[in-house]
Amino acid sequence: MSAFVSYLINGLAVGCGFALIGSGLVAIHRVTRVVNFAQAMFAVLAGLSAASFVHLGLPHGLAELAAVAVAVAAGLLTGLVTIGRRGTTPQSALIITLGLGIFAYAFEVLIWGDQPRSFPGLRGSITLAGATVQRQYLLVIVVTAVVFTALALFFGHTYLGKALSACAANPYAARVVGIDVRRMGLLAFALGGGLGGVAGVLLTPLQPISFDSDVSLIVNGFAAAILGGLNRPVPALAGGLVLGVAEAMVAGYGKASYQVEVALGLMLAIMIWQGARRPAMQEETA
Repeated sequence: MSAFVSYLINGLAVGCGFALIGSGLVAIHRVTRVVNFAQAMFAVLAGLSAASFVHLGLPHGLAELAAVAVAVAAGLLTGLVTIGRRGTTPQSALIITLGLGIFAYAFEVLIWGDQPRSFPGLRGSITLAGATVQRQYLLVIVVTAVVFTALALFFGHTYLGKALSACAANPYAARVVGIDVRRMGLLAFALGGGLGGVAGVLLTPLQPISFDSDVSLIVNGFAAAILGGLNRPVPALAGGLVLGVAEAMVAGYGKASYQVEVALGLMLAIMIWQGARRPAMQEETA
């Protein structure tokens, strides 16, 4: 029983990281219709930056906030390169984000090298149902809950949030009422960078991160995001939690090498299910 509880908490914490990356994908895709394949780059940049800031003597909290700011800046820069030029199609923008993600490899290796880096998170552990759980895992879960609550309040009760939602619902109507859709797209990229950055600084103390960690992160984040059709953040949260728990159980009771296969298998199953469901929904509305 204690092993199950330990795997469950660990899986929920890692799944929260996947959900944050997936919600960043959702935030960008809703407004711009661009699938940002550089999304996991923000998490890697933030994780590596936080490790450097901590090792330079910056206190915890400030180091993590500075690292998230780096990710926000990277998100905004990615948005400028991707959709800054008017007339760029979502398909072209997708290729641009893929190229930026590859370019980030060279930048990260140049700055941080090719060895994994980490930094100490919240110290100590507690006992739950006989299982010893690190406080950092609980911190990840609590911070993720706070972030998603803040997102709900942002989209539901602020002008910028409602403007982003309007652009997602009907870009043409948003332009008619005076909303700058391009500016809202850049804001969505900055928001996606921030969400990826939060995931990076939360997960890096749990598992060392390196320049190529974005591969597994984007696979898992994308698998979480497609549960909601890349348009709804709450299903992305649910998808991330399910995926994280599934991978933790596979690693705990089976082999850790099968974790990526779990993400790919889940993503493929959801895409097949959604593809089969769409024609049926179209027939019902016809």
